[in-house]
Amino acid sequence: METSAQSTPAAARPASLSPSRASDFMQCPLLYRFRVIDKLPEKPSEAATRGTLVHAVLERLFDAPAGERTPPQAKSLIPGQWDRLRESRPELAELFADDVEGERMTRWLGEAERLVERWFTLEDPTRLEPADRELFVEAELASGLKLRGIIDRVDVAPTGEVRIVDYKTGKAPRPEYAEGALFQMKFYALVVWRLKGIVPRRLQLVYLGSGDVLTYDPVVADLERVEHKLHALWDAIQQATESGQWRPRPTKLCGWCDHQAVCPEFGGTPPPYPLQVGVPESERP
Repeated sequence: METSAQSTPAAARPASLSPSRASDFMQCPLLYRFRVIDKLPEKPSEAATRGTLVHAVLERLFDAPAGERTPPQAKSLIPGQWDRLRESRPELAELFADDVEGERMTRWLGEAERLVERWFTLEDPTRLEPADRELFVEAELASGLKLRGIIDRVDVAPTGEVRIVDYKTGKAPRPEYAEGALFQMKFYALVVWRLKGIVPRRLQLVYLGSGDVLTYDPVVADLERVEHKLHALWDAIQQATESGQWRPRPTKLCGWCDHQAVCPEFGGTPPPYPLQVGVPESERP
């Protein structure tokens, strides 16, 4: 994540699609533009950073022998992983810059501990030996569309069945919103299917914020529908890229957006569009 003090990378045309960026475009095309093309800086948030920290702890816990994967051991990893996170992302110093006494950060770390502890009530790490953790996957579809993402955990049964697991530090969605929550998991399942020819046996979302586990067993028809949806999304992204027309889509989520100052819905003006408009790919420099 960038900060205003850092140089902004040069703008480039979208070259691939990830679950988060696909969700951005579905939520608000202009948000997608700001993040992918303009690469506008965004302030780090306590919630997102806590999620990154908890993910790192749960990944590293599996470095220990099965018998040592205990709640105290997991909690003991938090300070070291927090130090590593701050070293790799200096902009995180902004989070608690005004927390002179350290009280807010202490509460924040305590919340991370509680999320880690709750995980042990949902899964038993002493009985798990993940095939992969924080696995980067990338596949190119027959159309040329590149899909990529990072899977939190991949479990493979002795029979060869694959389970894809994702940790969420928030609360589980209401049933009517479950399909949206599963979109990311079906995206990953599609990539695995196209890469290895294997349809994952189970998709599992572990919600540490509420203590819920959401599972779904996909079939080929599910993944074909997701593939069709992603192609339609990519076509729309390509059209917006060529035309420079990225429309805002106001929702309740606008209140959490870092880009209100340059959004027309809030009286702002987007920065000049950094890409050439209407130039065929073959004629671009």
